[in-house]
Amino acid sequence: MALLERRRIIGEKVMVSHVTLEAGCVVPVHAHENEQVSCVLRGRLRFVLGDGRKADVGEGEAIHLPSNCPHGAEALEACVVLDIFAPPSATTGIDAHGGGSGPATR
Repeated sequence: MALLERRRIIGEKVMVSHVTLEAGCVVPVHAHENEQVSCVLRGRLRFVLGDGRKADVGEGEAIHLPSNCPHGAEALEACVVLDIFAPPSATTGIDAHGGGSGPATR
């Protein structure tokens, strides 16, 4: 399995991503125009915000990331996350080219 696997549904006004991350997977700091709500269904994920703050989000918890808020994440344990983006975009966050985004690493 890759460090990060994702399935998406892209609608007219919203995009939903079902994301599986292996423990130790790091998503680099990036920002996007979309608002994002990340709901952790299983595991524990540490979000790092652009101002240096960290937020640990566990099973059954969620975090709201406003538009253009720099953020990254690290899977503290194996995670399943439901990410909701509005407006939708097939090239948002870790998919965007440039802007500090890049592939997930360990």
